[in-house]
Amino acid sequence: CRVFEWCTSQCKKMALNLSKIKTSNFICILGITYLDHAGSALFPESLLKAFTDDLRNNVYGNPHSQNISSKLTYDTIEHVRYRILQHFHTTAEDYTIIFTSGCTAALKLIAESFPWIPEGTKQPSSRFCYLTDSHTSVVGIRGITASMNVLSVPIKPKEILLAKSRLPTEEQNCTTPHLFSYPAQSNFSGTKYPLSWIQDIKSGKLCPIKIPGKWFVLLDAASYVSSSPLDLGVHQADFIPISFYKIFGFPTGLGALLVNNRIAPLLRKTYFGGGTAAAYLAGEDFYFPRRSIAERFEDGTVSFLDIIALKHGFDVLEKLTGGMEQIKQHTFALAHYTYTVLSNLKYANGAPVVRIYSDTDFSNPDVQGPIINFNVLDENGEVIGFSQVCFSLLLIVWRYNLPPLIFTCQMHLNISNEDIQRNLQAGHVCGDNIDLVDGRPTGSVRISFGYMSSFEDAQTFLNFIIATRLSKSDAEIPFQSATKLTAESVPDDHLSFNKADKLSPALQISDRELRNIPSEAETTGSWQPLEPEAESIRAAVSETAVPTCRKGGKPITVAKIYLYPIKSCSAFEVTEWPVGNQGLLYDRNWMVVNQNGVCMTQKQEPRLCLVNPSIDLKQKIMVIQAEGMDPISVPLEDNTRKEAVICDSKVCSHRVKTYDCGERIADWLSTFLGRPCRLIRQSSDVKSRPHQKNTKGLSSATNISLSLVNEAQYLLINVASILQLKEHISARLKEPLETEELIRRFRANIVISAPESFEEEEWAEISIGALQFQVVGPCSRCQIICIDQQSGERNKEILQSLSAARGRKVNMAWFTSVKCSIHFLFRNGLLICIVFNSACFYSVCTFFQCVYFGLKNTC
Repeated sequence: CRVFEWCTSQCKKMALNLSKIKTSNFICILGITYLDHAGSALFPESLLKAFTDDLRNNVYGNPHSQNISSKLTYDTIEHVRYRILQHFHTTAEDYTIIFTSGCTAALKLIAESFPWIPEGTKQPSSRFCYLTDSHTSVVGIRGITASMNVLSVPIKPKEILLAKSRLPTEEQNCTTPHLFSYPAQSNFSGTKYPLSWIQDIKSGKLCPIKIPGKWFVLLDAASYVSSSPLDLGVHQADFIPISFYKIFGFPTGLGALLVNNRIAPLLRKTYFGGGTAAAYLAGEDFYFPRRSIAERFEDGTVSFLDIIALKHGFDVLEKLTGGMEQIKQHTFALAHYTYTVLSNLKYANGAPVVRIYSDTDFSNPDVQGPIINFNVLDENGEVIGFSQVCFSLLLIVWRYNLPPLIFTCQMHLNISNEDIQRNLQAGHVCGDNIDLVDGRPTGSVRISFGYMSSFEDAQTFLNFIIATRLSKSDAEIPFQSATKLTAESVPDDHLSFNKADKLSPALQISDRELRNIPSEAETTGSWQPLEPEAESIRAAVSETAVPTCRKGGKPITVAKIYLYPIKSCSAFEVTEWPVGNQGLLYDRNWMVVNQNGVCMTQKQEPRLCLVNPSIDLKQKIMVIQAEGMDPISVPLEDNTRKEAVICDSKVCSHRVKTYDCGERIADWLSTFLGRPCRLIRQSSDVKSRPHQKNTKGLSSATNISLSLVNEAQYLLINVASILQLKEHISARLKEPLETEELIRRFRANIVISAPESFEEEEWAEISIGALQFQVVGPCSRCQIICIDQQSGERNKEILQSLSAARGRKVNMAWFTSVKCSIHFLFRNGLLICIVFNSACFYSVCTFFQCVYFGLKNTC
């Protein structure tokens, strides 16, 4: 109670209404819990409005020219320089602002221009020392120093505390320049390292390594200044690189290097260009730099419009928050509160729910920033990979793996250098989606708070952890002891954590069971013979393709057949349908993209499920319908050989050739969805896409051609498994749930009815007539399962229940096939396949969301 009351009081100290700020300035994230502020801040709409109004009312020209608009640009840039210095409590007499493309570019500039003395000279050589808890961009400086024959020395945080100066007096007078770099705040854990180190190292009180010379200090402040004030009037580091998107969210691609004027004359500049020269000769080796340090090092024309945006960034930040000290207290209160609850969560056997990687106890905002790094554990203390945690379920934006902080990650996760090398040989690289190798984590989860973060964001995150990892009985003791709230301490608009089990509205349920579904579907599509040009791919069924019989037990039948002509839109149910070389004919041949050509799915736009496409094979058209809209049709004929322009798109990181379907359908979709978008179709010039997963180690089919599906040609689910899931969800909700609606959430192509639930998990392959389907293993399921396919509403309970019901593993199943032509016929509840290919039909299948459809026996 005392922890929560203190946290609440700290947030109330901020002179701003967070809910009002979010409603008016961060409309784009309403409904999203954004917890990656250490990665990038979010920009408020008022910043964009002020900036665009400025551009509408003024003409800004190239600052290197001599005219009225250029003079306006130059003067505005100089004003922004002074504003930056003011923000860091210093003046132009002490520091110079050099604009760069970001913090990394600023660090590279330091490495290239620092007055290093290499090995092998008559005087002592320079050293580059860096704290091991440094960003990759800092560690990367050693690549430049190595090329200059300068040694680099990593220093562990504990070592610097013991690094007292013991140099003789005569050695202390040595002027050899050395550079020591450390982060003001760790990107990994949020630990704040003492700013007092700056003066201690420069004065010789602390000495990173025992070597004569003069030490200069590089303070990596990119993470620190996003949520804390930095007073350079007191802590006068020699170099301070920053990135402005970490503070304002906009503009990106713009940073700065603050250089102490005392060292600025010592910096060496080799390259010159774009206005950095006061004079030079093209025919002779003559060059004279500009006197201004900023102009000397800002190669080319600076990003002057982005720099002008910074002025509005400072104005809006001050107006919304009251200053960096307010932000510091607010964000720390949220981090401290979240840390306290997380660290007290226990399973029924007393095991912790999470393992937090921290060097502090989150008790002081001067030594801990608003970053929490952790991994989720199971009841046995084993790390659960991030792909199984499914933070995206609640639209929680977080970060995993943190490749820029490899040493700190190694230290906290107990990963050796040999482990890193073995993981690389196993195919894991920094930043990929491989979360576990041999059961051991390859990284960790990081959440971080910003000034627009609220208690609701912290509660949403904690509610998710509690609901997915703990049963109600598990959660009662640690949950109440850590966060038992009183009416006085909780604002009325804050959700009490004692209501963590009520995470979603009750569902209106019907008792109807899918076992009673009639054999004929209500919506049908009729199959017509393939066009003559397809005859070349037909052949008699091979006599060697003998179907495998199910050994004992009841037969497995097919209950439903669906296709999804437009990726992520509504299903089209059929009773019989032809199959092409990419799966069901026309299945996921089209997709909706935004104005930037990026694929839109229900994860970004749930209303896509309300778009209902259907295929008319006789008329050779696709008819698209939606409530409140007139139907519209799109031809099935592939006109890529005509006037269509072929372009590249991406599906699951794979390039696909597509073409645009025209303005008419684009206007129709834009009107219905309320945002600019277009319909594109996969080109007939299709190349095979490789499979990304084969978790069971089986050999998959080769040269498989995929449509716009993510991974495979067919998706399958088992009715019996769905029914068991339904019972579990209904028990958690204490409400009934309609089975058919639940089935539609899994967006399967084929719905089978097997006698036992989850028996398909043990299957290795199946046969359908002469067809052989091979199982390759599970894959993760996204949050689309949480979207009601009839209304477009989200309900996180579905995926949470799935995680609990399936041993906290959330997987899905699919099939993929090699090229062949097959016709599926649906008769009396049985799926009949006619194969027009002499080769055997090989496919891969894996686990579908709550219901493994692994397939081993006969279907």
